[in-house]
Amino acid sequence: MPADAPPSQRFLLASVLKPVDDTRMRGKVAQALLAWPRVEVHVVGRASGRAGVNESSRETGHVKPHPIFSGTRLSLGRLAAQGRYWRLLRTQRPHLVIVHAPELLPLTLLWQALGRGRKFVYDIRENYALNVTTQQVYRGWRKRALAAGLRWLEGRAARRAAAVLLAEASYAGELPFLAALPPGRVVVLENKYQPAPGAVLPTMARPLPDPTQPVRLLFSGTISELNGVHEAIALAEALHQAWPGGATLRIVGFCQQPALLAALHEVLERLAATRPGLVTLIGGAELVPHSHIVAEIQRAHFGLLPYRPHPSTWRCRPTKLFEYLAHGLPVLIPNNPLWLSLVQAHGAGLAVDFAQPARAAAAIAAALPTTRFYPAGVPSAHSTTMNSML
Repeated sequence: MPADAPPSQRFLLASVLKPVDDTRMRGKVAQALLAWPRVEVHVVGRASGRAGVNESSRETGHVKPHPIFSGTRLSLGRLAAQGRYWRLLRTQRPHLVIVHAPELLPLTLLWQALGRGRKFVYDIRENYALNVTTQQVYRGWRKRALAAGLRWLEGRAARRAAAVLLAEASYAGELPFLAALPPGRVVVLENKYQPAPGAVLPTMARPLPDPTQPVRLLFSGTISELNGVHEAIALAEALHQAWPGGATLRIVGFCQQPALLAALHEVLERLAATRPGLVTLIGGAELVPHSHIVAEIQRAHFGLLPYRPHPSTWRCRPTKLFEYLAHGLPVLIPNNPLWLSLVQAHGAGLAVDFAQPARAAAAIAAALPTTRFYPAGVPSAHSTTMNSML
């Protein structure tokens, strides 16, 4: 598109806590929109770490990042982010807004009401009300009130939206307000991996370590107890004992809970004194640019998904599961039938009991010399299209 030619379509993709290089907003939705001619895409979200701040200040083709938030999840900066989002709605004058966070729905509805022909799409990335009621972050009447408020807001937004995207197919049966929408308004856009433009993905599995080499484990993404960060560390300790060459674990991601991060640092300090180099933390208090996570995937031997069984995650397939498979990284998963069917279809990993780290480590050590992962080759990444919706 020539520099002086106005775009035929201007899209604004918006979140608060998700980084501007988020794999779904930037890597999937924005990339799919760029297939249209004369398109300009604005991606709004959290600044993506120190390296990401510099990256996000530059334009990339017709994608323009706008960091509107940094800091902790419970800081006052989230209120300021609302003001920055409103200014972008007024100054960029998008043809379509795709909202990736429920906290931005009120201003989006107001923006739509103040102008004619304004359209937005609501991308439901989580069952937010279920999270509130089951994850023990809120308690008592606050939990019930917040969950009810979220359901009411999402239902109102869904009725006003041009389309509703679902990150998981299971949400279609979990969210009652979807039943009132016209046929074709709801589109399942699963969290399958969308590689960066120009990325060359492997076609065959990578070599596994021999008994003299350490097994390199990777835990990437959001650092939380529910996602199994403690189980990942326990497995690394056990595998270090069970495998002749030892083991290492790299934890690469962002922790939104200061208390958990402080406790994690205490654990890592203890391990550094007894087993130097066993566990390395990258990120923690800061977001990690997605390109750094990809680099870690490429050097690891196993990707860990040690999620604890929980109603808010057990019926979902994490994005990083697809991402690990697309890069040919063998995975270690719990005995979740939904995940296991995908992993077994490609010979992509092992199901282990993360609650029994010694037993899991012994099973991994026994499998390493004889198991061939991805025997038919690495599955291709899944691309997406949004043309049917727009």
